[in-house]
Amino acid sequence: MVEADEYDSAFFDKRSKFVHYRPRTAILNNLEFDHADIFPDLAAIERQFHHLVRTVPGEGLIIRPSAEKALERVLGMGCWTPVQTTGEGGQWQARLLAEDGSRFEVLFDGIVQGEVDWPLTGLHNVANALASLAAARHVGVVPSQGAAALSEFRNVKRRMEKVAEVRGVTLYDDFAHHPTAIATTLDGLRKQVGADTQVIAIVEPRSNSMKLGAHRDGLPDSVRQADQVLWYAPPNLGWDLAATAAQCAIPSQVCDTLEAIIEQVRQQARPGAQVVIMSNGGFGGLHGKLAAALAE
Repeated sequence: MVEADEYDSAFFDKRSKFVHYRPRTAILNNLEFDHADIFPDLAAIERQFHHLVRTVPGEGLIIRPSAEKALERVLGMGCWTPVQTTGEGGQWQARLLAEDGSRFEVLFDGIVQGEVDWPLTGLHNVANALASLAAARHVGVVPSQGAAALSEFRNVKRRMEKVAEVRGVTLYDDFAHHPTAIATTLDGLRKQVGADTQVIAIVEPRSNSMKLGAHRDGLPDSVRQADQVLWYAPPNLGWDLAATAAQCAIPSQVCDTLEAIIEQVRQQARPGAQVVIMSNGGFGGLHGKLAAALAE
């Protein structure tokens, strides 16, 4: 199993990495604009996905969300491989038994295949589970066995990873680095902890697309499930983060140092607060520094 994206292969090969992998089973997840440093627009990324689709053999399988317009355009360019769909209206569906996505039944063609009860939250993880079960079935795993295996799954690092709990304040490390990932992560947490629990989001716009401002219009809405958000403004940011922060519907503050972020959390976090630190980098060791400061 190989996870891949549309980033280029090398300085001498500007095709996306995944065109070299030639999978027999391919999961196409949500497709949106990213990697603004090498792609001019979404259409350019869709062309690379079309090249990937053409490498999947006729006896293979392509798995995709049922309501993903960009992927519909990709497959419309030409697809000669069987396709299975996931999500609402798809062949593979989930019936939520817990609003936060931590428990759900799995259905294939309307028939219950099994139940998943795991520590993960968020509808994005439910969608990932459906796709993985579809792929596993294609290589011979019975869906009921797959669902049972998912119930034993423990999440990878940097995906809502609980890194500390200090004086009643819980700190999470998450790799979310674009609006969709930020929104789904916070939505899953909110549904897990409820409306009365304080949720503080801390966001570092660190990826190349973030630094270029490609996602800035989507950022204010992405944090709406938090009670407040702290934005880190690094020295090399090429756009006005303060103007974006001003559009947030929740209390929003821009900080230009880690010390300022730590001080804000120390002042604002109440016992029981959930603090989510989101970045695709190390964030200057903020996780450990914040935990140490809260313990003082």
